[in-house]
Amino acid sequence: MTAPKIAMIGAGSTVFAKNLLGDILSFPELGGADIRLFDINQERLDVTEQVAHRVATAVGARPTVSATTSREQALDGADFVINMIQVGGYQPATVTDFEVPKQYGLRQTIADTLGIGGIMRALRTVPVLADMSRDMERLCPDALHMNYVNPMAMNVWGLARLSPRIKTVGLCHSVQHTAEELAKDLGIPVEEIDYLCAGINHMAFYLKFEHQGQSLYPRLMELAESGKVPEWNRVRYEMLRRLGYFVTESSEHFSEYVPYFIKRGRDDLIEKFNVPLDEYPRRCVSQIGGWEDLRVKLQNPNEPLEVKRSVEYGSLIIHSMVTGQPRVVYGNVMNSPVQHDGTAGHGKLISNLPDECSVEVPCLVDRQGIQPTRIGRIPPQLAGLMQTNVNVQALTVEALVTGNREHIYHAAMLDPHTSAELDLDQIWALTTDLLAQHGDFIPQELQAAD
Repeated sequence: MTAPKIAMIGAGSTVFAKNLLGDILSFPELGGADIRLFDINQERLDVTEQVAHRVATAVGARPTVSATTSREQALDGADFVINMIQVGGYQPATVTDFEVPKQYGLRQTIADTLGIGGIMRALRTVPVLADMSRDMERLCPDALHMNYVNPMAMNVWGLARLSPRIKTVGLCHSVQHTAEELAKDLGIPVEEIDYLCAGINHMAFYLKFEHQGQSLYPRLMELAESGKVPEWNRVRYEMLRRLGYFVTESSEHFSEYVPYFIKRGRDDLIEKFNVPLDEYPRRCVSQIGGWEDLRVKLQNPNEPLEVKRSVEYGSLIIHSMVTGQPRVVYGNVMNSPVQHDGTAGHGKLISNLPDECSVEVPCLVDRQGIQPTRIGRIPPQLAGLMQTNVNVQALTVEALVTGNREHIYHAAMLDPHTSAELDLDQIWALTTDLLAQHGDFIPQELQAAD
């Protein structure tokens, strides 16, 4: 068995890289993998390289590990490309995405998936991913690209339009994390629960959630109606009451995908549903503040290094494609998938969502790669809610593909949360201001007009 060549793009995300490396190298069949670490931050790259060797020692693996600031060198001949970059970083990009909207009265929690923050993140991220994909077309055209970067749906969709030759699957952990949370709420071991989930990233719903053949929805609904739900999860349990199904992404995320919880002049809703405004900046500040202590700990050979399997799908996909062991994972792919030979697929995966959008569905993985499951129709109220998000994604991707700046404004105008807080003049002015503030992080043809 040939050792797989795995390129990790954005490997300076040391903790996430450590977790993925632990997952990969814990498989005996992958212990001799050729690991290529790439980042533009030399200091963080050096730390991850040292951590990679420590992880290998901890699990008894003997990989080949290299670190480089040359993306081409990392990609050359790769079989798998794991992407975990953040274009613009916390400073200046994320700060801009939060602070400028505040000047207009627009408040956010995470701002990386949808909303004005998600739109701006897509505008600065998709072009970088497309540029990387063009490198892949030259250097490793048959590699599987596993994208962990948000905004997931817009990134997957944008790459399908701009670089259809490269096989991309978007990977998230919201499906498996939420299943664990609900199992804990119900007092049932998660491994005993059977579920089927489908939708769009961060707005997929459990179409089936069962224990020993019995639906758990009556118990979840009883919990929702009682009001005795975890205080950090009030938004999602409220949506369960209204829709009849439970959504995969966290309450803080979900609160800004809809117009119901963060509204101008309604701070009572913020308190009632415990919406943590500015949550993502707080996390970033905490992580940045603790980086130096963490770096010292990770590099200290005398400090125990804990390596345990995470719930991420990346290593499972690699293992299944290398060994042929079949597995089911949840992946983000295009709703009308294109075959590996470039021909059209066999109909839509979710029949009552648009042909051209990114969906999150169960996928079989084996030596043949990622094989998405056809779901058919989902409940119409779920499809209708998803469509409000798909509209924003579609217009943002259209702006990126065509270079038509007007579609950025159209995306912001149709965003559920943005339109719940701002009027049209404010939306137009905010969008112009953000494009100007982001400057060269945005493609030149989409930058603010002089």
